[in-house]
Amino acid sequence: MNIQVVVTTFNRAEYLSNLLDSIGALDPAPQGVIVVDNASTDHTPAVIAAAAKTLDFPVIHHRLRNNVGGSGGFSAGMQRALSEDAQWLWLMDDDVETIPGALASFAPWMRTYRCIHGRRWDQNGQPFFWQHRFNAFFGVHFPVQGDVFARTNVLRTNVGCFEGMLVRADVVREVGLPDPRFFVNGDDTTYGWLIAQREPVVYVNEFVLRKARPQKQINLVVRHLNDSSNLGRYCGMKNRGHLARYLQTRNSFNRFGFALGTALTAGKELFRLAAVEGTLSGVGFLWSGWRESRRILKDPTWEPMPALTAEAPARDSL
Repeated sequence: MNIQVVVTTFNRAEYLSNLLDSIGALDPAPQGVIVVDNASTDHTPAVIAAAAKTLDFPVIHHRLRNNVGGSGGFSAGMQRALSEDAQWLWLMDDDVETIPGALASFAPWMRTYRCIHGRRWDQNGQPFFWQHRFNAFFGVHFPVQGDVFARTNVLRTNVGCFEGMLVRADVVREVGLPDPRFFVNGDDTTYGWLIAQREPVVYVNEFVLRKARPQKQINLVVRHLNDSSNLGRYCGMKNRGHLARYLQTRNSFNRFGFALGTALTAGKELFRLAAVEGTLSGVGFLWSGWRESRRILKDPTWEPMPALTAEAPARDSL
């Protein structure tokens, strides 16, 4: 089975080095790794070259001429993986590390599902919470409360996360590539939602990744709220426009509900600024992003990402 790991990286050579070392320790191993280098200016190329010499499977350095963000990086990397005849694509950022038995843990679930997420440890060795479901009325994903794996080892969801999504190549061909216009923030949520319109998207009770980069966060009981960046804030609001357009393509857009969801999103970001980062200096980026989202909503030339194959019928729920 041809499993290709697709990593998107930008100027995090040390994290990338540790990630590639951990991928080298996987048992069983993948058939290859594709590292999408978003025009890094540090010693990322040297890290990739060293891994290519030492690992027992191909390491492809897919360098881009410009930084196209996480969404553009995964879009390019997934397209490259398909050209390498990948049957499965395991997607991850550069600031995580894999657990040695991860692919063996996934194996039983790969016989039933075509889009799977495993669990993650945080940098302190505690379970990292990221179990959500998307509410189309608000256009917002909400955390699933409680111990979601207390009574079951599989949780049905309708969102995706590129920090660990394992997806079959035929799903990618049917749905199309992730939309590079998102740049960062919301691209994977939307992509998972698009897949979920066709078939199950699941979390499984298997730890497969470890987060390596520490982040500021506060515990809100129902979820943890991490720090962000001004770019993330801007894109988070701007991408509300792209999300709305995708909802419209599936007849799932409610104007009033989505407006309320946008207000909730802005409120969450204001709370993040004040409570997690101790500043309000990023408010202007939220405003700029919202204004750009309005332009996207009115753009008559906007089109969704196309499927890579002739449209296949949605699979029945498993």
